[in-house]
Amino acid sequence: MAANLPSSFQQPSRPTASGPSYDSSSVSSSGSTQGVAPPGGSSFNPLPSHRPSGLTITSNPHHMSMPSASNSNPNSYACSYGSASASPGTALSALQDAMTSNGTVGGTPPISTAHLSGLQAQKRAYRQRRKDPSCDACRERKVKCDATDTTSCTECSSRNVKCQFTKETNRRMSSIKQVQDLEKQLAHARQQINHYRSIVKDEGPMEVDLQAATHQLNVPEVLPSSVRSQGPSVTRDLMRVRTNLRNYGRGIMKPPPPYRQLGPQPFFAPTLPELPQKHVSDRLLSQYYSSIHIVIPVLHWPSFHLEYEEVYRSGSFRSVLPIWVSLLFAVLACGALHTVDFSIGRPLDAKTYIDLSRSLIDLWNDEFTIDHARTALLTSIVLTEMNLKSAGWTWLGSSIRISQDIGLQCETGPWPVVEGEMRRRVWWGIYVWDRLLSLELGRPLSIDDRDCDVGLPCPVDDLYIQRQGIVIPQDVPQYPTPLLSTITVVRFISQLIDSLKAPTIPTHILQSFDTHFSTCTDAFPPSCRLDSSADLNPQSLAPTIYLQNARLILHRHNLSPASSPEVRATAISSCFDAAKDTASLLSRTMHSPSTSPTHPESSASGWQSLLAASASAMLCTHIWRCTLFLCFRGDYAAALICTQASAAIGDLRAVNTACGRNLAFFLKCLLERLQRGEGGNLEKLEEMMVYVSGDLQGSTEHSWVWQGSETGMALNGNSTSPTTGDASDAIPAATVLSAEEEKDWGGWEGIEWILQALLKEQQVQKQHPQQTAPSQHRSEMLSQTRGGLTYPNPTAASGGTGGAGGVGGPQSGNNGSSDRISIANII
Repeated sequence: MAANLPSSFQQPSRPTASGPSYDSSSVSSSGSTQGVAPPGGSSFNPLPSHRPSGLTITSNPHHMSMPSASNSNPNSYACSYGSASASPGTALSALQDAMTSNGTVGGTPPISTAHLSGLQAQKRAYRQRRKDPSCDACRERKVKCDATDTTSCTECSSRNVKCQFTKETNRRMSSIKQVQDLEKQLAHARQQINHYRSIVKDEGPMEVDLQAATHQLNVPEVLPSSVRSQGPSVTRDLMRVRTNLRNYGRGIMKPPPPYRQLGPQPFFAPTLPELPQKHVSDRLLSQYYSSIHIVIPVLHWPSFHLEYEEVYRSGSFRSVLPIWVSLLFAVLACGALHTVDFSIGRPLDAKTYIDLSRSLIDLWNDEFTIDHARTALLTSIVLTEMNLKSAGWTWLGSSIRISQDIGLQCETGPWPVVEGEMRRRVWWGIYVWDRLLSLELGRPLSIDDRDCDVGLPCPVDDLYIQRQGIVIPQDVPQYPTPLLSTITVVRFISQLIDSLKAPTIPTHILQSFDTHFSTCTDAFPPSCRLDSSADLNPQSLAPTIYLQNARLILHRHNLSPASSPEVRATAISSCFDAAKDTASLLSRTMHSPSTSPTHPESSASGWQSLLAASASAMLCTHIWRCTLFLCFRGDYAAALICTQASAAIGDLRAVNTACGRNLAFFLKCLLERLQRGEGGNLEKLEEMMVYVSGDLQGSTEHSWVWQGSETGMALNGNSTSPTTGDASDAIPAATVLSAEEEKDWGGWEGIEWILQALLKEQQVQKQHPQQTAPSQHRSEMLSQTRGGLTYPNPTAASGGTGGAGGVGGPQSGNNGSSDRISIANII
């Protein structure tokens, strides 16, 4: 008989849930019991829980009516869960419906009423089972449940509770409900999107407005709160308990700082190096003080200098611990990087010093001190300045873990005055470096603000921090120290990095950040503010540059193709404004400095040496980013100021040479676009937008140029060009420049010469607006750059004299004929 059943009895495939669903959130019924398993053991298959679709649901979920027999669908009672069996009651009900609608089943005569009664009696021999599992509330109350896939049951509706399926026996039903609930939420979200589109139809892209409605910026206060968390108070004397814990807790735990006693390290006895020459160490220490210590004062200078003199009086390092010797060589490495007197030290000497410092660190050490944290931090700074960014990032993580191990991230104590203040300074120095390096490299932060419970360092010089207390003379003017100014800047970087995770940063978020930037600027010394016209010392430039760099990186994020053309244009304008402000700050440092005790050569060499000695790798990359946007927008005068600053730094920073090479390539591409008459449509050229975005394309999350490129073994195992297949066009896999590549771009003099020629041409076009065709200057410059990134010597071409640090070339005041002669000399 089963073979002759009509199609209404065949097992259909499981339909996809597409209808709306009621709320199935997690509202539990406490004390509910588990469902009883049906008889028959594991061989009894679960029942289909799909309710007949022939039911007509009215607006009131309590009332339902059956369809008439003439209008019923043979497939209305198809099972939806794909189970292989059904209860006798289910089969009988379906059989009756089929006979009512079709008259016969499989060509057999109609079944009599008496025979149906017999079947009903036979059905009672089996334990009746529901087609649907009961909801949680009905199962708990042990009442009949009539819930469907789309409506709540009558019991739950009358009691005004949520009808949900979360019990173990209802797992299959619960999964369907969850899918339907997600579809319901998706449909609701689509309605909201359509509603927002109808409201802001003429006000820009939808993505920005939706984020603006949901994303709120929580910018921290300029100065953190001084309220510290308090531990539990103890009223009894627990001295004996503490003694027992120290004794019987060894090997299990360490007492927290400052109650931790340092254990001996008998297994580490490195070979101590010889003392460097005293006059060399003195000069390198002064360079460290004026370049690193003034911004991140992690050393108590009077105490450190006193130990330094005692070591040289003894003639060896035998009287100090190896970690102090490692710290000293890390300090000397920083000083070697920031010296412009090559008779004292060269950048290459920094590698020698940092290798000695690393060899004196016990990698198996389990008893850390604050000197370990200092050494790891300075090692990270040295490696970053040497353009070894991944290595610097790794050592930064070590300094953070060491500082957290010894409890620098929270206020403990009581400590002696000097030690307590230096703990705060070391922690904030590590905190600042974590923020700056994470933003620079596009990496996640390693320090959570919620884990930082340390008061701000005192805004005084190290000379006034003494054992008996902090003594400040009344005649000393009080200004925010560079460390406090830097802390003010970097405390919002956590929120800034969170904002960078969005495809496009909304306008109101950008405005909130800009307002906060202005607030931070007000906390700077008067000479470091943007509205000041006073000469600026390059040594005090760091906090202001950090702020401008964060400002540019924030707005640069919206250059992504995920943003609309209008948003991208606004982002370029904002980056251009930050670049102009940076050029204004740099121009105020280009003056003849007075004689400095830490830089006695500065008065003879000019501002170039002072800027080069105090410049960091982050300053070099920020100036490079600014120059890209200034050239992109055609402000060649401001770009020339940035280029002169980069030329003053020269090859003292490895990253500065790489920035110059990239800038030379960018100018070549820019000249080609200007030659074609595309200077006014640069924002519509995706290639130029990629080039002006700079190191944004080095970010894993925010770059877009690498999509579709080869990856993995296909990339690393292929030595030929991915586009042409020619091995001669292959790009080296190394991330640093070779000796030939460091010289193949013509140097900063050539870039200055190109910018001066473009500036002169721009001035001529302003005087003669009707001249629209490319000038002869541009054609000749382009003909030179097509052959390679080489430029003429501006001194030989124009008869000018070069300044110190590689700054030279023709000035902007040269007449047009001299420019034409210089360009003609190229050919």
